[in-house]
Amino acid sequence: MGKVEDIGRAVSRVADGMTVMVGGFMGCGNPHSVIDALIDAGTTNLTLICNDASSPGYGVAKLVEQKRVTKLVATHVGLNPEVARQMNAGELEVELIPQGTFAECIRAAGAGLGGVLTPTGLGTPVAEGKPTVEVDGRTYLLEKPIRADVALIAGNRVDESGNIWYKGTTRSFSPLMALAADTVIVEADHLLEVGDLYPEDVVTPGCLVDHIVVSTHSEDDFNSKLGYPE
Repeated sequence: MGKVEDIGRAVSRVADGMTVMVGGFMGCGNPHSVIDALIDAGTTNLTLICNDASSPGYGVAKLVEQKRVTKLVATHVGLNPEVARQMNAGELEVELIPQGTFAECIRAAGAGLGGVLTPTGLGTPVAEGKPTVEVDGRTYLLEKPIRADVALIAGNRVDESGNIWYKGTTRSFSPLMALAADTVIVEADHLLEVGDLYPEDVVTPGCLVDHIVVSTHSEDDFNSKLGYPE
């Protein structure tokens, strides 16, 4: 059965109340068409795991602004004032995690590890209620793995088997998230036939991807000097 499907069918797999990871950084690398389709579908009560809440009107910020998110797990939210407004009004639960810890906890989930030992956060509110472990006379926080029901990521070039190449920094967190979710949906800027993506350029292998949708947003201006077929 092919992995490429209609975007409406893909987002129907994201049910109300699910925990959803979204790749990218400040909206760059977010799957914008999938986010728009989720909003159109009325999906709500989501726990959103994302590096940030983007900036107003862009990427995952739309989910927050439409009040489709009840809990946000992120590393910073300072550029989206709607997060602060909803949090102060008791409408949104926000859990802030140091960025390195955030990445490593997602990586731990994907690798099947029991957690991450880190000194980051000791002596701060981050450490409240968390176990500590002593190793060679040094104390570490035990941070638990971070998993999701669904990971929503975006790739610049994706073949029909789900192999992904990311352009520049748009890959932020996406390769880790593809390992740490039960279902992975990728939005492709450019959909290729199998064999048109150079093996050495595959960042996320297709065995990790369950469903592929083609972006409905404008394609970016790909630099043809890399030698990919147009």
